[in-house]
Amino acid sequence: MNHAGMLALVKKRKRPVEAGAQGQVEVKFKEVTLYLVERKMGSSRRNFLTSLARSKGFRVEDVLSDDVTHVVAEDNQAEVLWAWLKGHGLRDVSRVAVLDISWFTDSMREGRPVREELVPPPVGVDASVTPNPNCSPPTAVANVSQYACQRRTTTENHNKIFTDVMEELAESSEFNESKGPCLAFRQAASVLKSLPSAVHCLEAIQGLPCLGENTKAVMEEILTFGRSFKVEEIRCDERYQALKLFTSVFGVGPKTAEKWYRRGLRSLQEILTEPNIQLNRMQRAGFLYYSDISKAVSKAEAKALGCIIEETVHWIAPDATLALTGGFRRGKEYGHDVDFLLTMPEMGKEEGLLLHVIDRLKDQGILLYCEYQGSTFDVSKLPSCRFEDMDCFQKCFLILRLEQGQVEGERGLQMDPGDSRGWRAVRVDLVAPPVDCYAFALLGWTGSRQFGRDLRTFAQKERQMLLDNHALYDKTKKLCLLATTEEDIFAHLGLEYVEPWQRNA
Repeated sequence: MNHAGMLALVKKRKRPVEAGAQGQVEVKFKEVTLYLVERKMGSSRRNFLTSLARSKGFRVEDVLSDDVTHVVAEDNQAEVLWAWLKGHGLRDVSRVAVLDISWFTDSMREGRPVREELVPPPVGVDASVTPNPNCSPPTAVANVSQYACQRRTTTENHNKIFTDVMEELAESSEFNESKGPCLAFRQAASVLKSLPSAVHCLEAIQGLPCLGENTKAVMEEILTFGRSFKVEEIRCDERYQALKLFTSVFGVGPKTAEKWYRRGLRSLQEILTEPNIQLNRMQRAGFLYYSDISKAVSKAEAKALGCIIEETVHWIAPDATLALTGGFRRGKEYGHDVDFLLTMPEMGKEEGLLLHVIDRLKDQGILLYCEYQGSTFDVSKLPSCRFEDMDCFQKCFLILRLEQGQVEGERGLQMDPGDSRGWRAVRVDLVAPPVDCYAFALLGWTGSRQFGRDLRTFAQKERQMLLDNHALYDKTKKLCLLATTEEDIFAHLGLEYVEPWQRNA
């Protein structure tokens, strides 16, 4: 067949009805609102049946609510089904028609709702409304801000079962360059992390910010089945597995990972043996020390590295200021690397400081890798209307050798069983801003990612200011505001100060 003939066939092919296309088909039976129970039915079959019902004029809801009139289940025991229904906080379960899948298939065949043969509640079970003892009252909306910088989020996460899933969905969206869904899932996870107790039903989160319909559908699935089928599907996806593996290598970002995947590479060994792959210095170090730097860094290891860096810095400049930043400053027990901020009390004295630190680490024999970037900071270019992930200060990305004897505590180094080296490689980042930018850099490098993003958004939308790691610019006064501490920055923004350990959004 020629190209024109193939094109004609493609144009004639009808597109299938999509599950989300409710608004594209006229609703014929407005008195009926269906909800299909995914348990035992499966997500693929449920999606197909949802599309089928909508194409025939039925209204189908993705989330169980008080608007639902007919609940359809397949191969569910009555006891389990009714217990599940009563746990979802409906105002009156008794008014809902609970039906077997046979009613649904008969209705689809007839093209209209057929006579109902209800699934009765088990003997001794009251179908009237009963409060769910595990479902706390709805959280007061006024107490939960849409901005993470107005919430206090510690490392004690009561909703990890949801937030882990949200973060995986965000990561998958990021790999697909879907910025909207990625941000939505990260915002939802951030709100759930801030809640003072675990969520046991959807009723408890009504009115909370940043929890859209997709988020609620995922949460309902977890509440019902204890897991997310969408995430399980993503985890089995070959592309997701490859990109997650490749980006775990130091120096490899999503674009490089995607390029390798499209070349048919699926494992780290295939990358190392592919003659046409040219690794840069950072990537070569990433592969060389992969078994070490892919492991989590403990708080005890971070503390040991802090002692090493502090001794090195103060040997060069006794009056230097050094601060541990990142997740460890927020109180986390483990991290991927260890970040430090250092500066000098006098403007300009920080120039060249990192180069002296690097030389000293070399002399000590513990520097395994170094990538130095000089400062490109130009005060005349402030303010910047566009936030960049990497600021303009001088910085260096290091891999250091940490010895077993330098780490306090029973566990010592995070090493594989049987590893008798007595040392491991650890990733360390050093950043050296000028002293007048130190407070802004400290705030930015402490994180978390969502906290920083929301803080910048709040500054721009609510205060007409521009905030980044370099400065805070007041657009109404047309000047940069001075700050020597993080507290000064919060005060300029009219915000209550949030302690570092409360920024785990």
